[in-house]
Amino acid sequence: MANEKILIVDDEPEICDFISIYLKNEGFQTLIAHDGKTALEYIKKENPNLIILDVILPDFDGIATCLELRKSTITPVIFLSCKNEEMDKVIGLTVGGDDYLTKPFSLSELTARVKAQLRRSSIMQNTDFIKKPNLIRYGELVIDIEAYTVTVNEKPVILSAKEFEILTLLARNPNRVFSSDQLFTLAWQEQYIRDSRTIAVHISNIRKKIEQDPDHPEYILTVWGVGYKFNGNLPKHD
Repeated sequence: MANEKILIVDDEPEICDFISIYLKNEGFQTLIAHDGKTALEYIKKENPNLIILDVILPDFDGIATCLELRKSTITPVIFLSCKNEEMDKVIGLTVGGDDYLTKPFSLSELTARVKAQLRRSSIMQNTDFIKKPNLIRYGELVIDIEAYTVTVNEKPVILSAKEFEILTLLARNPNRVFSSDQLFTLAWQEQYIRDSRTIAVHISNIRKKIEQDPDHPEYILTVWGVGYKFNGNLPKHD
C-alpha cells in the first residue's frame, strides 16, 4: 500500500497541507488541488489511486466534480463535508462516492478510511465468494473482472469502485441472498462507517445504471426482509 498516490481536493490550503503531511508520514504520495477543474486535470494526468474530495469548491462543487470523473474512472472517492445531514451523505454516495466524512474529523480516522478503501481490491480478491470466473455474462450484462469494466447491450457502464464490487459479489454468487450487513462487511471491511442506508443507496445506483427498468429490476432482486440476490435464472453465457 506504500507509495500509492492520493489526490486531495479542498479549497482550504491549510486542510490540504495537514492531510498531505499526515498521509506522507504514512508512506503515501500526495497531490493537492484547490478546485474541481485542477482536480480533473490531475486525475487524467496522474491517475491517483484515491481521491479525497471536498463537497464545497470554488468553481464547481465536489458533487459535480465526482459526476464528471465517474465518466472515466472508478477510482475510490472519499467525500469531505461540513454537512452532517443524512441526505447530504446519500447524495454523495448516489453520485459515485465510496465514503463520506464530516468535518471536523481526525486525521487518523481519515487515514484509516483511506487505507480501508485501498485495501478493498486485495481483500475482495482473497474472499472465497469472489474467486473465478473473471468474465461474467448474464443476459445483456457483461462484467469483466480483470478489466474492471461493465457493459449492458454492449454499451459501457461506469460504476464506482464500491458499486462494481457489490455487483461482482452478487453476480458471482447467483441466487444467493446477502443481507445488507453481509454486503457492507464484504465491501467495506470496516465497522465504523456503517450506515443503514449505505447499501440501499448503492443498490439503487447500480440498478439505475444496469437495469432497463430500475423499478422492476431483472438483475439484482430484493428479497424483502432479508437482503438482495443476483437473478441466476437469466440466460448465462460462458
